[in-house]
Amino acid sequence: MSQGTAAGDSVPATMRAVVVTRPGGLDALEIQDVPVPVRKPGWVRIRVKAFGVNESEVTTRKGESDAEVTYPRVPGIEGVGVVDEADENSGLRPGQQVATMMGGMGRSYDGAYAEYVTVPAAQVIPFETSLPWEVVGALPEMFQTAYGSLTTGLDLKAGQTLLIRGGTSTVGLSAATIAKDLGATVLSTTRSPGRAGELTAVGIDHPLVDDGTLADQVRALLPDGVDAALELVGCSVLADTLSTVRRHGTVCFTGALAGQWTIPDFSPFMIPGGVRLTSYGGQAADLPADVFAHQLQAIAAGRLNVPVAKVYHGLEQVRDAQADVESGTTLGKHVVVLDD
Repeated sequence: MSQGTAAGDSVPATMRAVVVTRPGGLDALEIQDVPVPVRKPGWVRIRVKAFGVNESEVTTRKGESDAEVTYPRVPGIEGVGVVDEADENSGLRPGQQVATMMGGMGRSYDGAYAEYVTVPAAQVIPFETSLPWEVVGALPEMFQTAYGSLTTGLDLKAGQTLLIRGGTSTVGLSAATIAKDLGATVLSTTRSPGRAGELTAVGIDHPLVDDGTLADQVRALLPDGVDAALELVGCSVLADTLSTVRRHGTVCFTGALAGQWTIPDFSPFMIPGGVRLTSYGGQAADLPADVFAHQLQAIAAGRLNVPVAKVYHGLEQVRDAQADVESGTTLGKHVVVLDD
């Protein structure tokens, strides 16, 4: 067992955390005093500074997650903060800025809706930035998912064309900013005509209003189809998305905002000849530290836009944040900052 390095003896015995004791409405999110988590060998204890609030955590609160989630549970699939304690051989030092996400966090073990969280060292990404916590706290899950979809899923290159279906989601907005920074031309969708201007404002080349069929709109712009498509809406529109892509182009299935994850009686022949279909559902390790550092630098330089919808202060505002996420009326990421 390797010895740990800690920030000192100032860690209290208890901490404040948001706990879901049973599935339910917003009142199921209870602020409690709970023991500070004890770090296991190979894990890292992080003092949480900020965390994003996500639809999956709303699902956990409602009791609609899979059997991996048990109660009581501290939700939170992502967070940023500073290392409090880590193994000496982990390469992490107390006080170091880090991000973490996914890997069962907030689902099979307690997550980031708390003052401290412990996670496996393999899903900790160190970084250095002077950006405020409210900005950095918006990034881990949405940037990891967007980056992994564009690279592992689509192998997107400069000069190519990309369709993002589900473009006003946080992952869709992040994918657009990363793709534009890469040098791609981006088409992106919204179901609301009134939000097309919002897509233009974040740098989308061609905002499209999605009425359930996109092939004609896409091919009016690009007769041969796009080089790549990122599917975030789900299987209910997948066949139509496949029809927007050129021969030897690729569709990456990453999300199902509309709720349909499977296709009954699926036939491979629904895939147009020569079009490739893949998927992405990766983990923290898919966002290397140097890539995250590049993204932070690009944000600081103004080349990447962070779609933050609203910032909340303190665990007391978690209910408000989840209510706003559930309403879906505000474009961008909802971030809770734990003020010192």
